[in-house]
Amino acid sequence: MIKPTLFEALGGQQAVLRLAQAWHQLVLEDEVVSHAFSHGFHPQHTERLALYWGEAWGGPPAYSGIGGTESAVVRMHSGNGQHDEMDLRAIRCFEMALQQLSIKDTELGQCLLSYFVWTTTHSMAAYPRSAKDVPEALKMPFWSWHGLV
Repeated sequence: MIKPTLFEALGGQQAVLRLAQAWHQLVLEDEVVSHAFSHGFHPQHTERLALYWGEAWGGPPAYSGIGGTESAVVRMHSGNGQHDEMDLRAIRCFEMALQQLSIKDTELGQCLLSYFVWTTTHSMAAYPRSAKDVPEALKMPFWSWHGLV
């Protein structure tokens, strides 16, 4: 039997959106992580985040379909120096959001958490000095049950 994608195992786009909404609410309530949003954010932030996560987890190319690129996402997270405490707290918020969704499949929860840890500490933290350092043609990373594809 072929295992479903992480996107399918979570429950599709609506489940990914619920996770994005839960995480976003938690980070806005966190005194450290909320600073990242203190200058405002896109009005459809959680919807766009859900499209991005869904695509990265094996769902349809919905984020790229609306013109989103990996380079643009990484650029938004770049040029802010090192922010290890903020990263750790964002990861904790993601873990809490997973708990709020009551995901029964612990392997799925661990895979999604592993993705979030990796993308937060590697992909999104790769260019701390300047957003101008981000290359134009970065490819979106895809995550499976075995990690980075």
